[in-house]
Amino acid sequence: MSSVTRKDLAGVLKSTADLLDLLGQEAFRANAYRAAARSLEALDGEGTDLVASGFAGVPKVGRGIAADLVAYAQTGTFGPLEDAASQVPPGVLSLFRVRGLGPKKIRALWNAGIDSLETLREAAHDGRVAALKGFGPKSAASMLEAVEFALGAQERQHLSAGVRVSEGLMARLEGLSPRMAGDAARGLETVRAARVTVTGTAEEVTSRLGSAVEALAPVEDRPVLTGRVDGVPVEIGFGPAKTRGALDLVMTGSRTYRKAWQAGAEANGLTLNGRGLKRGDTLLPTPTEAALSRALELPLRPAEYREPEHNALWETLPPPEELVTVANLKGMLHTHSVWSDGAATLPAMVEETLQLGHAYLGTGDHSRAAHYANGLSLERLRAYVAEIRELQRAGLPILAGAEVDILTDGSLDYPDEDLAELDYVVVSVHSAFTLDRNAQTERLIRAVSHPLVTILGHPTGRLLLRRPSYALDLDRVLEACAQAGTVVEINANPYRLDLDWRDALRWRDQLSFAINTDAHVPAGLCDARYGVMVARKAGLTPAQVVNTLGQEAFLAFVKAQRARRRGRPLTAAAGAQRSA
Repeated sequence: MSSVTRKDLAGVLKSTADLLDLLGQEAFRANAYRAAARSLEALDGEGTDLVASGFAGVPKVGRGIAADLVAYAQTGTFGPLEDAASQVPPGVLSLFRVRGLGPKKIRALWNAGIDSLETLREAAHDGRVAALKGFGPKSAASMLEAVEFALGAQERQHLSAGVRVSEGLMARLEGLSPRMAGDAARGLETVRAARVTVTGTAEEVTSRLGSAVEALAPVEDRPVLTGRVDGVPVEIGFGPAKTRGALDLVMTGSRTYRKAWQAGAEANGLTLNGRGLKRGDTLLPTPTEAALSRALELPLRPAEYREPEHNALWETLPPPEELVTVANLKGMLHTHSVWSDGAATLPAMVEETLQLGHAYLGTGDHSRAAHYANGLSLERLRAYVAEIRELQRAGLPILAGAEVDILTDGSLDYPDEDLAELDYVVVSVHSAFTLDRNAQTERLIRAVSHPLVTILGHPTGRLLLRRPSYALDLDRVLEACAQAGTVVEINANPYRLDLDWRDALRWRDQLSFAINTDAHVPAGLCDARYGVMVARKAGLTPAQVVNTLGQEAFLAFVKAQRARRRGRPLTAAAGAQRSA
């Protein structure tokens, strides 16, 4: 950060104090950061001058805060802020963007299970916010306006928001053959707008949508209506049946893919846009994308494969019918319960897993270093495992797992003898995000090479639209996973979607993956669909995803994984596990 201002410096201090208040810990540190922020705001000097002086003589800015601020000016990262942010679910962090919400109110919303802009909007609509102590109907109404403004201010939305709004539009447009289009149809991690295409007219679309879309209006010279739903931009493409294929292809993109098709049309003396394929003024029938493909003699890619990253290899990837689906997932691994920071009991999580059509639940409550998340002490870990064994004896399909913190030096948060008692182990980084690239890389390599580690959780630590990955050499870490046989997680939480599909695509032939929801509430198990969308963009089949294995086959996988690391050969049963 070459031109840091006093406002920047004070801002990161106040944001850190807010997060510490939200977490309900270290009040003295929060007060120290606020006092330092007030001191900086009272000065007249330039931020760059303050940094150059090391904040010498600035009241309330001690040596520790000064060193962190200097590092912030140099790198753009304020270590204490990142450490505090890593302790808060990404959706809860987004609530700070809502005008009028401070740490205390956000904590109350979080405690009530309102943990994202989207759930806050729903809770303000359905009366849950108004019913909370300290809020009320008037507060809920003003909050709804503020949260919709916050959502509308985003240039891009989370994939989950794009899918939800698109599906809502499709339900209202039933009878016009609605289809999801755009970024959401391609499974991108974030979307610019919720896009839908229909066979029909602008008048038919308008009559079905009514007031469900705010500021619904036509786009000049395009067969598209635009507006907003709950702050999310929407685009509805419409046209007659005979041009539907051209409309679908143009509206689904990507931009480079669409431009390539338009160039192909021009090379044949044709024009292609959302209104159809034309030779001069003559409209050529293109009722489907396949018909358009035949007309232009261009190969049609599946929607998942329409990014520039797929250009050189999409024809070598499996066809859509061979890619992994939500229905293929038998085990819901890496989930949380009331034992740590989840909202439901283990039996309730198992029940929801089975109702969704999956076969078993794999737990993943936090380890002791995650004190902010009610992480399990050794005594509580043993009691937790004991409860799971009792549930197993009672016939519940459940496995004993834990999400174990990777400590700063790469060691794990529990002794080996306790890790060995678990059915499987997920390891993740939840702290010290500001380590330098080499130290962070070595930290992760040591962890994923541990003989009792099954899965590396959310490998890069990114929070979409909020925080990039921590600095690391990801390829070195993934190479270590490949050598150790450690499974790499595709975290299906729509605020993470980590590992990124681009990296999964590059490593698809060298790694095994797990599509994990990281669910903290029963409804979070439905997030599996977003992880599957990521996996499909990477061309993954069920054979490459370990939680497509049945419960016994997955246990055999873990046993074989551990045996191999001890230098013993894989058993025949382990080698045959993929067919289970």
